Amino acid sequence: MAQSPFHIMTKPIGPICNLDCKYCFYLEKEKLYPGTKKWEMSGEVLERYVSEYIAAQPGDEVHFAWQGGEPTLLGVDFFRNVVALQQRYANGKTINNALQTNGMLIDDAWGEFLAENNFLVGVSIDGPRELHDCYRVDKGQAATFDRVMRGIGKLKEYRVDFNTLTVVHRKNSECPLEVYQFLKEIGSGFIQFIPIVERRSATAGGDGLALIKPSFGDEAEVTDWSVEAEAYGRFLSRIFDEWVNKDVGRVFVQLFDVALENWMGMEASLCVFRRTCGSAMAMEHAGDLYSCDHFVYPENRLGNIMETALEKLVDSPEQKAFGQAKLDSLPKMCRNCEVRFACNGECPKHRFLTTPDGETGLNYLCAGYKQFFKHIDPYMQFMAGELRAGRPPANIMRFLGRG
Repeated sequence: MAQSPFHIMTKPIGPICNLDCKYCFYLEKEKLYPGTKKWEMSGEVLERYVSEYIAAQPGDEVHFAWQGGEPTLLGVDFFRNVVALQQRYANGKTINNALQTNGMLIDDAWGEFLAENNFLVGVSIDGPRELHDCYRVDKGQAATFDRVMRGIGKLKEYRVDFNTLTVVHRKNSECPLEVYQFLKEIGSGFIQFIPIVERRSATAGGDGLALIKPSFGDEAEVTDWSVEAEAYGRFLSRIFDEWVNKDVGRVFVQLFDVALENWMGMEASLCVFRRTCGSAMAMEHAGDLYSCDHFVYPENRLGNIMETALEKLVDSPEQKAFGQAKLDSLPKMCRNCEVRFACNGECPKHRFLTTPDGETGLNYLCAGYKQFFKHIDPYMQFMAGELRAGRPPANIMRFLGRG
């Protein structure tokens, strides 16, 4: 059993996908497995993973997260086997499953299976048609919006619980209210916003990867699809203003919920805002465990579960050092920042700028986060006060309505 709870983003088909999203950082991970002809996680690896993941969790509730690539490419039968294995090895624990998908292949068979087995489904969608289709295209470079919406329609038809994951990129970042209203209109009651920030090296490295780590020292530039820091701050602030006046307690925006945790003095439930990281890893189809979904590089490979017990990899000195490095590498400017309690330097993946005094490790999104956290401070203080008094934070809407 592991020393503390942990989470693994499981990629049972690796980076293989039926889309060719222009901003995707994971498609090129195929280069880490040259010569691979069958990408489906083998039965042997799957059974080892399911059994050890359940056994290693110290709590009575176990959460599996299936992602890709595109996991629905494996077909419904693969996941029927997943559920059967989970039942075999549950040992009295409660098992939960979440599936992240682009929605393209969701049909009646999927709808029936997902509903019957209580899967929580995350659908990747970047806003209304023109904002979604500008980057999320298929292998033939054709638009995907209509097919994604058809998949969402099937989820609704079968009453499958779903939420949305929206990548915030250079284009949709300029249309915050349009994106937010659209997500509400399609029935997303839980909304995740993920900023896309990638740097591309002038030449691919020895591992064949062009999208590089923050520690990369050679020539590189931020991609033209990456969201700009100030634009991201404006995007979040505009949506927050709409939400705090109309939707508190009705629509759940992950980043706003996590901010309220921080204003309450709690540990953030989202790893990017914690002081340290390391409890959220990524599992590739072959059984290789990596330190983080954003650090799937050869030097961040912890080992393979067919060779080393999962709990040993999770609690390894290498993984502990990876998580502690988030705190240890935080620049002095960030340590003394007034919004550090809410940010903690955000994700190490984005820390490739230099502070004004020449220290490395400043987050690319710093200016945007600082603007956003300062903007929401009075509202968060009010809602935190309501919670401490045993009252619902949604009271803020009535308070603002009297203004």
